[in-house]
This record gives sequence, C-alpha cells and structure tokens, in this order.
Amino acid sequence: MVRIPHTLDWLEHLSPAMAGNALQLLFDFYASRALKRPIMRGMPTSISFEPTTSCNLRCPECPSGLRSFSRPTGNLDMELFDSTLNQIDKELSYLTLYFQGEPFLNHGIYDIIANARDRGIYVATSTNAHYLTEENCEKIIRSGLNKLIVSIDGATQETYEQYRVGGKLESVLEGTRELIRLKKYFSQSSPEIVFQFLVVKQNEHEVNRIKQMAHAMGVDQVVFKTAQVYDFEKGSPFIPENEKYSRYTKKKEGYRIKNKLFNHCWRMWQGSVITWDGKVVPCCFDKDGEHVLGDLKEQSFRDIWFGEKYNAFRKTLLTNRKSIDICKNCTEGTKVWI
Repeated sequence: MVRIPHTLDWLEHLSPAMAGNALQLLFDFYASRALKRPIMRGMPTSISFEPTTSCNLRCPECPSGLRSFSRPTGNLDMELFDSTLNQIDKELSYLTLYFQGEPFLNHGIYDIIANARDRGIYVATSTNAHYLTEENCEKIIRSGLNKLIVSIDGATQETYEQYRVGGKLESVLEGTRELIRLKKYFSQSSPEIVFQFLVVKQNEHEVNRIKQMAHAMGVDQVVFKTAQVYDFEKGSPFIPENEKYSRYTKKKEGYRIKNKLFNHCWRMWQGSVITWDGKVVPCCFDKDGEHVLGDLKEQSFRDIWFGEKYNAFRKTLLTNRKSIDICKNCTEGTKVWI
C-alpha cells in the first residue's frame, strides 16, 4: 500500500545543497568501507530528535514502558531544538521526532514540528495514538507534519494489550479515524498515516486482519516491523513462530540474530540521534544513551559530528563491529520491514 505521492512529497524537500550533501556522504561511506578508516565530509541528512522519555504505556520490551532508564528523563524544550536546527538545517532533509517515549506527552510538540516545517524539512513522528483528540488532530494538521506512524500491534483488544500494556485499541482506532476525518475536512493530504505493526508471537496471526482494517479506514500505508527482544539468545515469549516475522533464527540451543554484523553501518554516515537533553548518541539502538558522543549544551553539532569520539566509534564499526554491544540487536543490512 505504498503511496507514490507521499514519496514524492519527501523528494520535493530536497534542495540542491541537501542532494549534494547526501551524495558526498554516500561517497565517503563507501570510501571508508574500502579503506577501513572513517572519512566524513558531509553533514547528516537525517536526524532523530527525542521529544520526551515519558510514556503512558508499559510495553515489556521498551525502556520507556519498563521505566528502566538509567539516563535522565524529561522533555525537549524549544530553545535547544531551535539552536540545534540552526546548525544543521541547510543539509538536513528528514527529521524524525521520536526516539523513546510518547511524543505527544510533550505539549510543545506542535510548535516543534512547525519550527522544522518552516525550514522546509520533512518531519515524521511515531505515536501510540492515545492522544489523538479532535483538538490535537487539528493541531497536528496545522503544524504541517508530513508523516504520522501509528503503533498498532494488534487487531483485537485481547491481542493488542498483550504487548501494548495499559493501552486501549479502540482509542487508537478512534484517534486515527478522527485524524483521517479532519484531513478530508481541511482538504489536506498530510500527514501520511502509517499503521506500524510490530510482529510478535502473540499477534502474528492478525497480520492479514490489520491490513483489512487499515484499508477499510483509509490509512495510507501498513508496515510490519520485526520486534527487538532483549536477551534473545535464550529465547523469548515474544519471538514469532514464523521466522519471516523475526529478526532472530533458531540454533540447536537458543537463538541468534539474522544479521551477520558486517563491519559497516550506513547509519553512522547518514544520520544521528539526539536525546531530549541534547546528548548525541550513535543510533536508535542506544536506547539508554550508553555511547554519548557529545553534548549539544557544551559543543556545537559540527564539532561532535566531526569529532574524535564519533570517528573512533565509526572506526570500530569498520574494523570490529561485533564488539559494540548496541549492535547485537541491529537490523542494518537485513530486512527490517516485512
């Protein structure tokens, strides 16, 4: 159910400077792989910025849901966000306002989205959709958000609540319907609404049903994502029976990740992740911020991006990726979307 117009919507945001920067990064990535040393001359084309670490649900494989963070928790403020974008907006083409937590618990999220959209940046975010009231849906549309990913991991309440602990499926569906209704009312094509279905053992039997539901509702796209499981080596009640839906495969004893963890990672050239309080971490797999590469309250983004810590991390990826703990669950280079 991929909608070509929405793909073109993102391409329309690419300025010549953004496109040239992206090509530079691609060249440097392959040169780095060949030489086994980091070469970096461009700025990231994509950034994930964390609006908040707070969440209303208690999903069992999520640090927000488990309330298990060792790093500080809080909300992103506009001053930090604005000052960071001032440094990178000329090259940045894609912004994801999500890392951990439920973005719409940060009441400033609509102004944050509008700030980035005013700069011509394509903006996406992800939500559990429990805050899609009529008022908030109108704010979303007026903010200019390009894409809204709705996490919906079940087609029935019984299935949904086994992973989305504390959640109500009907709230998700009502909020999505309201956003679709208001898009039509205001004659807007954005945001693109995507149902994201995290496939686990408890819901794999509902894959076809969620497709039918989405089509009937008028959702733009459905994607199926493999679930990350902590301590997967010993197995887990969340690993699907059908291996096509899993990022792990069975061994004689236990499980291993399908990814062969080759010594490269495009993410370290293409993008970066920023926590709510300005810490720069390598990617979305560093959920607890164990590999802080810099602090935007003390350094410029450029100094961090081209700095010694970042390049040391890239060097390890190019020579001994398996030694990096956050890489053990990574899907880079494997099929993530089903």
